[in-house]
Amino acid sequence: MSWHDIAYELIDLRSFSSLWYWIALAASWSLISHWGVGVPYDMVWRARRRGGQAEEDLENLVRINCTRIFFILRKSGIVVAGFSSAFFTTLLILGFWYRVEFAQAVFLLTFPLSFVAAITIKTAHDITTKGLTGEKMRQRLLRHRIYVQALGIVAIFLTAFWGMIVNMSIGPLGS
Repeated sequence: MSWHDIAYELIDLRSFSSLWYWIALAASWSLISHWGVGVPYDMVWRARRRGGQAEEDLENLVRINCTRIFFILRKSGIVVAGFSSAFFTTLLILGFWYRVEFAQAVFLLTFPLSFVAAITIKTAHDITTKGLTGEKMRQRLLRHRIYVQALGIVAIFLTAFWGMIVNMSIGPLGS
């Protein structure tokens, strides 16, 4: 057995049949839906229940993260958009034209995150331009979380559907 065969057995690129891929998919969407605009959602609930210092901490953290998002957009937004487009196009061609399963899996894991980024930018824009604070800011953060969770449900469903098609077409022994 050559080193190439050993390495290929250790690093199986058949992602849709790997338990680790599905764990990574579930964990990533769980984390993404919990951290809206860079703020953990438990802070939003704590601010709602306690008010006072918890509310002030939430507003400060949201303000800091909104400022950070707009700074990144101003300084490198076009570069990030260009590299993201090239990355997704490469994955799309490799995965669905050349049928590289690993590229399909990475595309289905990462492409919906571009929509999450757009939702986050829109939320940060709304909070900043409308000067949202207190209850209105918490409602906007809740709406952001609902949008991200809905997107996550659709993305997980489509990924599972595509993974099932790929696994059924490959067969149980990978032939």
